[in-house]
Amino acid sequence: MPMTGRRLTSLLTHVTTAAAGASLLAGCGVLPGATGGSREPVTVMTWAPDQTRATNMPGMPAMAQTYARWVNAGGGIDGHELRVLTCNEQNTTAGAAACARRAVREKAVAVVGSYSQNGRAFMAPLEAAGIPYIGGYGIAEDEFTSPLSYPVNGGVAALVAGHGMQLAGSCDRVSLVRPDTTAGDRLPELLDSGLHKASHRGAVDIPAQEDAAEYTEPADRARSRAGGEKGCVTAVLGERTQTFFDSFRRLPGQQEEKRDKDSVRISSVLGSVDQPVIDRTGGPHSPFEGAFVTGWYPEAGDKSWAPMRKVIQEYAFADNRVDPADAGVQTTWIAYTVLKEVIESLQQDTITAEDISHSLDRGERIDTGGLTPSLRWKYEDMLGAPGFTRIVNREVTFQVVRQGRLVAQKPGFVDVGETVLSAP
Repeated sequence: MPMTGRRLTSLLTHVTTAAAGASLLAGCGVLPGATGGSREPVTVMTWAPDQTRATNMPGMPAMAQTYARWVNAGGGIDGHELRVLTCNEQNTTAGAAACARRAVREKAVAVVGSYSQNGRAFMAPLEAAGIPYIGGYGIAEDEFTSPLSYPVNGGVAALVAGHGMQLAGSCDRVSLVRPDTTAGDRLPELLDSGLHKASHRGAVDIPAQEDAAEYTEPADRARSRAGGEKGCVTAVLGERTQTFFDSFRRLPGQQEEKRDKDSVRISSVLGSVDQPVIDRTGGPHSPFEGAFVTGWYPEAGDKSWAPMRKVIQEYAFADNRVDPADAGVQTTWIAYTVLKEVIESLQQDTITAEDISHSLDRGERIDTGGLTPSLRWKYEDMLGAPGFTRIVNREVTFQVVRQGRLVAQKPGFVDVGETVLSAP
């Protein structure tokens, strides 16, 4: 049927009105409680190894997905829907490089709250694409040297140097069991830098296979070299630390020595021993009862973790990978806190990788609610230690296992910046 002039005029009026309304809606941004709108989604990636023979961190990608469900339920981050890509890094250089290339290919604006020992493999693709690496676990040296890395803790360097300080007041002799790897080779001098703060002799260095099925031989060496009264054995073997101390407690006579107040005391650092490990190995009856542990953050029961716990309770949907006492989960939460504050500070419809890195480089200060000191990555905030130039959080916590719970040995944070700087 041919269209009359009146019908044509009516149709044009309807189309024009609808277009004007759409234009007004676009100019207003997003509606409260809705994601997207006129603001572009933000795509990021979180990676970690899973189902490997060495250290696995499945809780980190799971926490990232939980975080995304939470912020998107409330309208996103400043109106931007948060899209989280996850990747199994597989504890290999090939796996780390593949995850990084995928982040580039899928136009991620940041890699957030991730774990990888293979810094050279993943940082090169990220640097070439200008993608910032926010809140890595602190295990790879490249996390503390790359200009596009923004660490939220002092990494293994701060933990091990601080652990030396923690042990110096309680141990006359210390045996250190650590991975026989390039990364592990750095640990003895870091531990010694802490021990020397109290004019303490250096630790006995005992390299061990990172993914061994049992550790009877290094455990026996560690115990004999530490001696008896006021001797300490510390193991920093990641996920295999539990295996090491299982071998240690099975040594002939060790069960009897455990009842002796002068027997060798055990210790470790967060990530090698944390609350989930203690729970799995018997809680109050765990072999870790009485152990010294150095951490990056407040103990898991601290009130500062309450917001994270609430999010996990409401949005993890009973995913048992997301344990609020897990150091990887905690690091991912803090890293996404950084991302959220940076995006909110930009107040832009489109967020790019360059926007995020420039904001952090200009000195955007991040408040993590007491989980760390306030974080800022300007030049004057960085520690500048060789190999760890980009450390801005130089504080650790001293904890001890009592009645199956990791609790504070002393309140507050301990600054280990000068101790890391003094390491050879």
